[in-house]
Order: sequence, then C-alpha cells, then structure tokens
Amino acid sequence: QVQLVESGGGLVQAGGSLNLSCAASGRTPNRYIMGWFRQAPGKEREFVAAYNWNGDGAYYANSVKGRFTISRNNAKNTVYLQMNSLKPEDTAVYYCASANLAIIVTTPWRYSFWGQGTTVTVAS
Repeated sequence: QVQLVESGGGLVQAGGSLNLSCAASGRTPNRYIMGWFRQAPGKEREFVAAYNWNGDGAYYANSVKGRFTISRNNAKNTVYLQMNSLKPEDTAVYYCASANLAIIVTTPWRYSFWGQGTTVTVAS
C-alpha cells in the first residue's frame, strides 16, 4: 500500500501562485509515476501533470503547460506542483496519485493510489 498526503491548497487571487506538495509513504515500488489530477464541481477528474520517478521527465496537460511545474524530491518521497498565473478555471480539488507503471499515463483509472485531495480556489 502507498499512502499519499497532499497539502498546500488554499484561496488565491487570479494571477497568483500556490505550491502543492504530495508526500508518499508505505510500500512504494521501484518503478512508478506520480501525478496530479483535479476535479472541479460537476466535472470529471482530469489529468494535470505527472512525473516519472525514474527521471524520464514530466508531462503536462495543455491547459496548464507553461504555468504549472511538477518536481520531485526523491529523498523525501515528495512531489510538488508549483502553480503560477492561476486562473479562476483552475479552481478544483487537486489530487495526488501514484501508478506502478514505468511510463506516464493520463487516465485516472490507471492510478492505483490516491490522496485525499486539497482544495484550490482562484478568485477573479
């Protein structure tokens, strides 16, 4: 089992920034990816960004590319999501997820473990 705990959500004005963190613990496999998803009220959960723990790099949804940056600290088993130039449409509950896969995937059902979510609200 892998436990994921997110933090860093909050209320921010449009154009502002937030940095989300996701700490992983438990039996993390040797090859796995860490991703961020979000779900706005009344909408489906959507992929935001993911990072291959083996160092193959990051992948972003087009809607956040150039504004969000995913990074990691292997020593702390933590992945971060730096969100800049936030827009009201970024308002959602943000979830951290982990998949025991060697390549990055964007479909939620491929991810086995999920955090409890952290709420991001961007005021216009």
